[in-house]
Amino acid sequence: MNIPFLSFQGMHPGIKAEMMQAFSEFYDGNWFVLGERVKKFEKEYAAYNKVEHCVGLSNGLDALHIALRTLGIQQGDEVIIPSNTYIATALAISYVGATPVFVEPDLQTYNIDPAKIETAITAKTKAIMPVHLYGQACDMQSIMNVAAKHNLFVIEDNAQAHGATSQGKLTGAWGHMNGTSFYPGKNLGALGDAGAVTTNDAVLAKKAYTLRNYGSERKYYNEVIGYNMRLDECQAGLLSVKLKYLDQWTAQRKQIAAWYDEMLKGTGDIILPAIHQEATHVYHLYVIRTKHRDELQNHLAAVGIGTLIHYPVPPHLQQAYAHLGFKKGQFPLAEEIAATCLSIPLWPGMTQSQTAQVVENIAGFYKK
Repeated sequence: MNIPFLSFQGMHPGIKAEMMQAFSEFYDGNWFVLGERVKKFEKEYAAYNKVEHCVGLSNGLDALHIALRTLGIQQGDEVIIPSNTYIATALAISYVGATPVFVEPDLQTYNIDPAKIETAITAKTKAIMPVHLYGQACDMQSIMNVAAKHNLFVIEDNAQAHGATSQGKLTGAWGHMNGTSFYPGKNLGALGDAGAVTTNDAVLAKKAYTLRNYGSERKYYNEVIGYNMRLDECQAGLLSVKLKYLDQWTAQRKQIAAWYDEMLKGTGDIILPAIHQEATHVYHLYVIRTKHRDELQNHLAAVGIGTLIHYPVPPHLQQAYAHLGFKKGQFPLAEEIAATCLSIPLWPGMTQSQTAQVVENIAGFYKK
């Protein structure tokens, strides 16, 4: 048996001719940086995400970095983020000299708990950065209410949730500026690194356009100290092709998740994903939890089923953030999730039979 954790076979072969055509047009066009393909994709993705502006960038981390810089977040400031997130969320804050402030998640949805945000706000707090973890939308209205009350910016980390909604509104459309990733394994993935920021504010969008390109609006004239963080023209062309299929692939992800929900119900001590009543989930990852996580992962690996752990070490316990002085036990919910979570295979094209084989082998582990 070989069921990989991630496979592109349900996506890429069927669109190969379109992708090759897009590459051929890029190659023959002899314009390789910030051309018409980037502009086209920015317009298309903004329309998809129902926002006014999309600024194409080099990757998701750079998108969060540019969003923070655009909003003027700087040294001495604090930004609130969930205690259970990928390290990139915290790194972007460190890049601008600010300090990440961790808030525990809701143990059901794994997203930041809005009820706990206010206690973390200080005079130094400038922004809240919710993460739509694993593909489920955060409770954005509650977060926006807290932000408005305290005059804070909101920057959504939308790297895992293209197409998800909170209270009927798309993720990446709530915040003042929002960062997303098009890393190959994401629901909308390039064939290399790529990312973007989204916003409804024309002034912020213009500033982000300038920052991504050496701080320059006009070639060789630099208004501010900027970066080289541009979306690649080739990747933009390929993303335009894949964007047309995103909803179709998302529907497949939801179907596979539904199969898992039904077949895994009542299996051992497994905790299945829970969906907030006003949120939708696009299943970038299907994450189960069990106290026997490591043994289950080893069992599945032995029979050829791939899994991953998202994520084994919370940011506050990473060596990179040892200088913040956090100790084990300070964020127990994040640590509990890190010790018990396991992401099992889910990708467009995965069949019901393959899903059943994964479930059968999980059940077999518990029968032992």
